[in-house]
Amino acid sequence: MEQKTSPPVAERSLRVIPWLVAMAFFMQMLDSTILNTAIPTIAKSLHASPLRMQSVVIAYLITVAMLIPTSGWLADRFGTKRVFIAAIAVFCLGSFLCVISGTLQQMVLSRIVQGVGGALMAPVGRLIVLRVFPRHQLVQVLSLITIPGMIGPLLGPAVGGILVQYVSWHWIFLINLPVGLVGGILAMKYLPEPEGTQSDPFDWLGFFLFGAAMAAITVAIEGMGELEIAWPLTLSVLACGLASLGGYCLHAWRTAHPLFALTVFKIRSFSVGIAGNFFARLGSGAMPFLLPLLLQVALGFSPAVAGLTMIPSSLCAIFSKLIVPGMIRRFGFRRILVINTVCLGSFIASFATIGADTPYWLIIVHLVLFGAVNSIQFTAMNTVTLIDLPTEHAAGGNSILSVVMQIAISFGVSFSALMLSLLVGPVDASHSRSPEVLAAFQTTFMLVGGGSILATLIFYLLPKKMAEPSPPADVSQPH
Repeated sequence: MEQKTSPPVAERSLRVIPWLVAMAFFMQMLDSTILNTAIPTIAKSLHASPLRMQSVVIAYLITVAMLIPTSGWLADRFGTKRVFIAAIAVFCLGSFLCVISGTLQQMVLSRIVQGVGGALMAPVGRLIVLRVFPRHQLVQVLSLITIPGMIGPLLGPAVGGILVQYVSWHWIFLINLPVGLVGGILAMKYLPEPEGTQSDPFDWLGFFLFGAAMAAITVAIEGMGELEIAWPLTLSVLACGLASLGGYCLHAWRTAHPLFALTVFKIRSFSVGIAGNFFARLGSGAMPFLLPLLLQVALGFSPAVAGLTMIPSSLCAIFSKLIVPGMIRRFGFRRILVINTVCLGSFIASFATIGADTPYWLIIVHLVLFGAVNSIQFTAMNTVTLIDLPTEHAAGGNSILSVVMQIAISFGVSFSALMLSLLVGPVDASHSRSPEVLAAFQTTFMLVGGGSILATLIFYLLPKKMAEPSPPADVSQPH
């Protein structure tokens, strides 16, 4: 793919663009955190069990994962500005469809529409940043755009809980509409258009193979739990998914313009970062789904109280992100990721110690510690994955990272929901605080946390140059 160039960007636009991209992240994160808090209430409205509502979450994540590969091609073909604005519009349309959904099936379909917009909105926004700003500003700009984006998780649980308890769950989706309107107006005014158009053909065969793999693997995982598909059929679907994934890899090595150019994996920091991102996010990605359920279903918190309880975790995550560049300069990427990954898995597993008689202040301590290490993990992992990419691989590498993030979170949610389903068994958990339900959550936290710790072994493989402290002037430069 030829490298696309951008005309000189006005100084005012350079100041606005990070905040505009952050607004897109904000809208997505607000939506996801509000939804997680509202799942028990939505389940009651749709006559479903809250422990079997993961399809509403996973439908969005898998749609995003399947369509993210098109983001780079569409951005080059039609322009980042037009694609970004269209993505905001489709995301808002999906939000409105969620509002008018009356059944679980309608909600899942509406979330798929949201996913179409989300698949383009965040990666194209990040691509705009990668193309507009020089590499030596990458760490600072990426940190900047994620800080406002983290206001979504800060406000989401509290706002979602209050809206659900005192107004209606429908408002958790309506809140996206004014944010999307403002974002669209700013995008039309300030985003630059890159020169040139995409001339490479789109890899439709690769897209089909990759999409079929993601869909089949997800259905197989869901088949073990919510869908209650027989084990022989589930294993057959899983085998088809893995075969499709293998077929894509063979296809990508042999075609001139693949959906994902696998040659980018020759960059060691990128390949290690992608693997570490996947396995570390299997645990941390499941937490936004598990924690609101734990507080409401297992411990009996009201939606408003559960939402307010989540605020300290998000607030601590914001402040922790501010110190990551300094930590990297002092200790290096590898040391930070090895130590922090162990801490992340340990704090996830520590939620297994929470019971019905746990003091409220101790629950807050757990959430604060988890929020801090989770924020450090995300920032360090994303930066180490992208920082060594040459300009010609920025779009492809960014798309791969975005896909892996979504897939890992969806698999984490699927696995945790499967564990809850298997452990709870015939117990009706819709409005119950039974010991069986609490024990199921505790076991799930132990399994998820233990699995996250294993990602530590991956980060040991980072290049030696990333094991040493970096001079302050060089920390954000490609090594």
